[in-house]
Amino acid sequence: MNKTKFAIIGNPISHSLSPTMHNYWFKKYKINAEYKLLNISEDEIPSIIKKVKNGEIKGINVTLPYKKSVIPFLSKTVNDARDTHSVNTILVDKDNNLIGENTDVFGFQAAYLKSFSEQEKKNKKVLILGAGGVAPSIILALIKSNIKDITLANRTYEKSLFLKRKFKQINLIKWEDCSNKLEKFDVLINATSLGLKPNDDFKNDFSNFKKSMVYIDTIYNPPKTQMIKYFKSNKLKTFNGLNMLIYQGQKSFYLWNKINPEVDDELLELLEEN
Repeated sequence: MNKTKFAIIGNPISHSLSPTMHNYWFKKYKINAEYKLLNISEDEIPSIIKKVKNGEIKGINVTLPYKKSVIPFLSKTVNDARDTHSVNTILVDKDNNLIGENTDVFGFQAAYLKSFSEQEKKNKKVLILGAGGVAPSIILALIKSNIKDITLANRTYEKSLFLKRKFKQINLIKWEDCSNKLEKFDVLINATSLGLKPNDDFKNDFSNFKKSMVYIDTIYNPPKTQMIKYFKSNKLKTFNGLNMLIYQGQKSFYLWNKINPEVDDELLELLEEN
């Protein structure tokens, strides 16, 4: 019996742990399916979408840099995908419509924001680094969690203006001003790809931080980016992107299979090993 196929598309993608996670759940819940990495160029998006449409692939996840590029090929975007204009999960509904969903918003909330009390959320000042890929999902997750004081900085200032048009309540600062304004913020979030590749890292000076600041990196592989190492060495609380990966994946799995998979110790050990 042929296995049902699922995949993740992006470029680069070799670092992704999504196949490890989804294939673990397929085995656990005795689903005859497999999940693969597809490293594609942008001009290959239409042919991949066609495979979902004709049933060759049941569902796909989308990662950098295609979370917006896939949208013109879909029947519609729904829920958080519509609000962020960012898609990370594609499925087919009962009428054979291609639906774009966003599980990153839920993933970010479940991974990092539930631990803050309602009072803390009201007072938190957050700085997001980066305006691409996952940034709109992080902004919406913060807004839905009642965190109001949100500032964003991007290397290309003009790109951050697009997000400002969508989320009028956010503040913008110039990339080069991050260093001297860092002391104002309670939470710093890296939504860029900086730290993913060796020798491709931040050049900013981040020494001007609050002693109580929390650092969240959306990168999970490597598990300790240079930024995480730096803030850890200064006794700050840090998080990598692994929990966000797990929770957004959990929701994607549910959307495709109508099973809410358990995040158990065996899965966590497997992901950490990989």
